[in-house]
Amino acid sequence: MSLKIDLLEQSFESVKQREAEFTTQFYANLFSDYPIVKPLFANTHMEEQGKKLFASLVLVVDALRKPEVLENALKGLGTRHVQYGVLPQHYPMVGGALLKTFEALLGSDWTPELKQAWIDAYGSVTQLMLEGADYPSEILKPVET
Repeated sequence: MSLKIDLLEQSFESVKQREAEFTTQFYANLFSDYPIVKPLFANTHMEEQGKKLFASLVLVVDALRKPEVLENALKGLGTRHVQYGVLPQHYPMVGGALLKTFEALLGSDWTPELKQAWIDAYGSVTQLMLEGADYPSEILKPVET
């Protein structure tokens, strides 16, 4: 899959100066849409967590043109997230909250093309993070309904 790097960089530049607003909106979206993830943050200082989230977004966007740097960073991030209790099923929840946050902050600049660019980018991020995660095999089995 080829990412639309120019589009991702330009749109992120529009929210880069709104870090506090972005992270506040992101966690509000995450917790209201997916309350099941709230316990993962029970002992977390949310202002610091917001800064870590935004720093990760900056890292990803800044490294889009350096795939080897991005790959190593995201695999390491995936490894650390296992230690925080993050499970594979949490990744789509975070993705949904990110998209909703970008849509809210970008307003009329949020186009179907831009949405798809972020969906594709988040899919790549998720894939690399999960490659770095070392989950026990029973966690990775599909859930039976």
